[in-house]
Amino acid sequence: MTADSTDEHPEVFVLRQNIHGISPREYVDALRERLPDREVGFAATPDQEREMLPHARVVAGFSLDEDDIERAENLELFACSFAGVDHLPLDAFRERDIAVTNASGVHGPNIGEYAVGAILTFTRDFLESRRRQRRREWRSHKTHELAGSTVAVVGMGPIGESIVQRLDGFDVDTVGVRYTPEKGGPTDDVYGYEDIGEAVADAAYVVLACPLTDATEHLVDAEVFLTMPTDAVLINTARGGVVHTGDLVDALRSNNIRGAALDVTDPEPLPEDHELWTFENVLVTPHNAGHTPEYFQRLADIVADAVATAEESGEWEGLPNQVV
Repeated sequence: MTADSTDEHPEVFVLRQNIHGISPREYVDALRERLPDREVGFAATPDQEREMLPHARVVAGFSLDEDDIERAENLELFACSFAGVDHLPLDAFRERDIAVTNASGVHGPNIGEYAVGAILTFTRDFLESRRRQRRREWRSHKTHELAGSTVAVVGMGPIGESIVQRLDGFDVDTVGVRYTPEKGGPTDDVYGYEDIGEAVADAAYVVLACPLTDATEHLVDAEVFLTMPTDAVLINTARGGVVHTGDLVDALRSNNIRGAALDVTDPEPLPEDHELWTFENVLVTPHNAGHTPEYFQRLADIVADAVATAEESGEWEGLPNQVV
C-alpha cells in the first residue's frame, strides 16, 4: 500500500487519475478535509484499486467500466471527474441504482479568465506588441477598445455564464446563444443555435463555450464568418469540431475576420505543418484553458455536497451535479 492508502477499506475511494499534472493525492487530501468523519482512500496501483473497489460507497475518478461496476458491490455514488459523461456505461449505473455526478462548473472561473484574457489580448493587440518587443522595436501601433462593443457567447452553461460574469464591468453588450433560448440567460439577448447569425452580426468578439453535439458540430462555418464583422475575433474554448476548420482558414486568409484565439482545434493536437500555425493574427494554446490548480478542490466540493445532501435526505437523489 502507498502512504496515501489505508489498511482499512475506505468508504470514499479515489481512483488513479492525473489532471493537469496535479497529483490525485491532492484530491484525497481535499476530500479528507471536507469529510473528516469518513475514511477516504487512494491506491496507486490497479491491484490496490481492485482490492478497495468492492468496499467503497463513493468512488471518484474518470471512469468505471461495467466489470468495475459489477465488482463495486457497495457503491452508491460515482463522482466523475469530467463534465461530460458520455464515455460512461450509464445504463449499467441505472440498473444498479448507482448515482452519478459530473464535474460541471469546475472549469468556469479559469476558462472565464482565459476568454477575457484572449479578448483583451486582441483588444490591445498584445500579439503585435510582442512581435515588436522581439525585434527591440520601440514603435507604437494601433489598438482597439473593448468598451461599447458587443460580445457573443455561444453556450450558456456554467462556463458561458462565468465568461459573461467576468465581462461585467467592461461596459460591453452581451449576446448569448444556446440550444434552448427560452431558458434565457445572463446576457442582454439570447438566441438559439439556428439564429447564430443574428447573434454574431454585430459582435466584436465571438466566444465559443458550448458542448460538441450534433447541433453544434461545424456550427461556426463559412456563413457565420461572412456574417461576423470583418474586425471580429473568434475565441474557441469549446471543442475544435464546433468550428469548420477549413472555413476558418479561408476566413483568416481572406481577412473576413480580424483573428482567432484557439484553445481547441480540429484536428487536435494541431499538426506541426498545419496552416493555422502560420497566421500572425491567430493565438494557439494547447487545450490549456481548462488548467487550474484548484481543480481537485472544486471536485472535492461537489463530492462533499453530494454526500451531505444524501445524508440529509437519506437517499442518493437530487444531488448537486447529478446526471444519473
